[in-house]
Amino acid sequence: MLENERYGEAMKLLHFLLQCQGQEERHYDEWRALLEWLQAAFPQYEETSPAVLEEREEEEEISEEDMARQHARMKLEQDDGYADKMLRTVMEEPLSEQTMLALEQLAYLDLPKIDEALTSWLKDKSLHPLLQFRVLQTLRRRGVQGMILFTRGEEQVEVEIDTVPLRPEEFPLQIVQILERVADQTEVHEPTLFYFAQELWIQYVMAVYGTRDYVSMLEENDSMTDIWAAALHMTVADSLGGSHDEENTRSMYAVTGAMRFRLEQAYRSMKQFVSAGLDG
Repeated sequence: MLENERYGEAMKLLHFLLQCQGQEERHYDEWRALLEWLQAAFPQYEETSPAVLEEREEEEEISEEDMARQHARMKLEQDDGYADKMLRTVMEEPLSEQTMLALEQLAYLDLPKIDEALTSWLKDKSLHPLLQFRVLQTLRRRGVQGMILFTRGEEQVEVEIDTVPLRPEEFPLQIVQILERVADQTEVHEPTLFYFAQELWIQYVMAVYGTRDYVSMLEENDSMTDIWAAALHMTVADSLGGSHDEENTRSMYAVTGAMRFRLEQAYRSMKQFVSAGLDG
């Protein structure tokens, strides 16, 4: 490849080789050294380096955000009451896909009154947990900073707006590790269960964001990871088959008798979220 000046293909091959396992370490060192030399000597041919891919993703996101902002600005120029219409859709109409679309529009309308309206609504009204989280995301996209205190169920929740995750990969590592723990136990032998576990987990994590349950997930110990992973497994098993084998699941995730009470709490919390649906 190098003799024929196929530098881009050579870089792709080296990236692939570096992800393979089971080779002698000296091979990885040689591949890494050669890749670094190619990246420095022929940067215009680099297509798959993590840095370049991340930069491209950021450029795409910026482009999409600019387009959304431009669209919102155009709507506002055409209709002075557009922001009020979007606020009414969010606050007064039944929760639906239109609610989420209206929140997306509100994220890009440059009007300070929107911050005040959404903040007050979040503080004063009893909202579905997923809608609360979407409002928090909208406030972060609008550049709102500082702490906000609101009620979720019977719990007072305090959240720092500028740290609210905008996409799943922005959640802390502990959140990801809980799902990975379930993957370890189900991905091969119960792929259907794992598929639904992925779907449920992100919805549930958004719904409990900032609560005591969420804070407990962030504890840096394997026991809490095991507890939440087992609770997720049990909840999805219930949804798919109507029941679960608790003893077998506890054994699978090494949840000992001393941890059983905490497992039951986590399981109950997840079951309540599933039962509530969009009317909760």
